[in-house]
Amino acid sequence: MFTGIIESIGKINSLIQKKGNLAIGVESTFTKSLKVGQSVAHNGVCLTVESKKGKIYFVTAVKETLLKTNLGSLIKGQAINLERCLKIGVRLDGHFVQGHIDTTASCKKIVAEKGSWLFTFEIRNAKSGEKKLLINKGSVCINGVALTVINPKAKSSTILFSVAIIPHTFKNTNFKNLRVSDKVNIEFDVLGKYIQQIISK
Repeated sequence: MFTGIIESIGKINSLIQKKGNLAIGVESTFTKSLKVGQSVAHNGVCLTVESKKGKIYFVTAVKETLLKTNLGSLIKGQAINLERCLKIGVRLDGHFVQGHIDTTASCKKIVAEKGSWLFTFEIRNAKSGEKKLLINKGSVCINGVALTVINPKAKSSTILFSVAIIPHTFKNTNFKNLRVSDKVNIEFDVLGKYIQQIISK
């Protein structure tokens, strides 16, 4: 379980294909404090620490994860958002995030405003239920960052929505590296998903 508050920006140190899976080496500021078996969110994707060496730790993304997230398009040296799992007894500053990606979206527009940035994303081939999970002022997690949904619009199988990025978030996440057409990981609000399932039954 995570909060969507990015703890550090890591750097991809190595990428090795292994029988359809991808072994990823990540350079991080908190590698020394990690223990093998712990969970870390990488662009919002929960992966297990398998080993570490110096400032580098290693995780594996399986084929299913590569198909449903943007981890398959990582390149060496790329910046990646990192968050260690939620520690009980501390303030929850974002919202409950599982690290289980629901879908991906592409960045359609970036507008620099006075003191903030407005990012617009598009989800294509959206499932009917997904259209109900993005509500105005509701929560969404993008590349592991807990954000507030602005003006979602659903048409046919496409969903458009925006988020506002404040200077602190822009500086301390890889949002500053995003460009139009880049793919991002999307996790819908887990509370909304449970409510939707209960109502559908």
